[in-house]
Amino acid sequence: MIVRRTFLGASTAALFATPGLARAASWPERPLRLVVPYPPGGAVDIAARLIADGLGARLGQSVVVENRPGGGGTIGTAAVAHAEADGYTLGASAVNTLAINQFLYSNLPYDPEKDLVPVSLGWEAPLVVVVPAEHVPARTLSEFVAWAKKQPQGITFGSSGIGTTVHLSGEMLCRRTGIQGLHVPFKGGSEALTGMLRGDIQLVVDNVPTALANLRGGRLRALAVTSAERWPDLPDIPTMAEAGVADFAVTSWGAVTVPAGTPAPVVERLSRAMREAAADPALQKRFAQTGTRALGTTPQEAAARAAKERPMWQELVRVSGATLD
Repeated sequence: MIVRRTFLGASTAALFATPGLARAASWPERPLRLVVPYPPGGAVDIAARLIADGLGARLGQSVVVENRPGGGGTIGTAAVAHAEADGYTLGASAVNTLAINQFLYSNLPYDPEKDLVPVSLGWEAPLVVVVPAEHVPARTLSEFVAWAKKQPQGITFGSSGIGTTVHLSGEMLCRRTGIQGLHVPFKGGSEALTGMLRGDIQLVVDNVPTALANLRGGRLRALAVTSAERWPDLPDIPTMAEAGVADFAVTSWGAVTVPAGTPAPVVERLSRAMREAAADPALQKRFAQTGTRALGTTPQEAAARAAKERPMWQELVRVSGATLD
């Protein structure tokens, strides 16, 4: 009898000593919030809304997308990093917020390696070199380079913001080809494309999901994709290597993250739901329609992807001179 009372007492004490684990066992009990640190309509927002649908169907709770743009993704990402670590606040963290911004800001309001836990990689897409069909005559990358070099004042290229993959890839293209290019940052990817369609800029190395509708409509012309292989949604568009620019393989990707300290069982359940969603043919088809590939990984694989790419992006930030201080 004494032994039984001691055992029950110890078990009860252990349960109340780990309230986070007790709550994790019944998680989720209410809707979740997926914070997108960029404006609506951009590549991250498009992917996040598909992920929200996939997660909601598997967790039995709705996942509400909340756009909190500003500061190159830092405002929304910091909100996730400093939210309560209870599994109800998720972040749609692009490569910028996980592997680039720390080299652009001297006082970033979050530490991507300490304040955020990657749950799973969520999406991936190459970038695509696009020009406005109405304002630029070039039909191949080599033709564009030749045309751009004849412009007395050079050309202007746009991006969704300073230090984004779109900006840094545009800088790299100009440097590799000898084009005189002036960077024009916009507040988001859709705004950059609007500026290009007006003729304000002549080039964007853009995310495929953002550009796809205008490519299909003929208003933009694709010259090359930045993936190592041709992209299934743009099978007739050459890779950068095929177009004459070697060693230019860049993809835009993102992950779902949670605040550090989120209970491990919650992280694992989220990761499992992400992997199940990414394997769903119906969701894969929806991603493919936007020019993106759905991804589902372990938390460790997602963290390793960010760690592997940080040195590359750090060097691109350095040579571009980009800063957001």
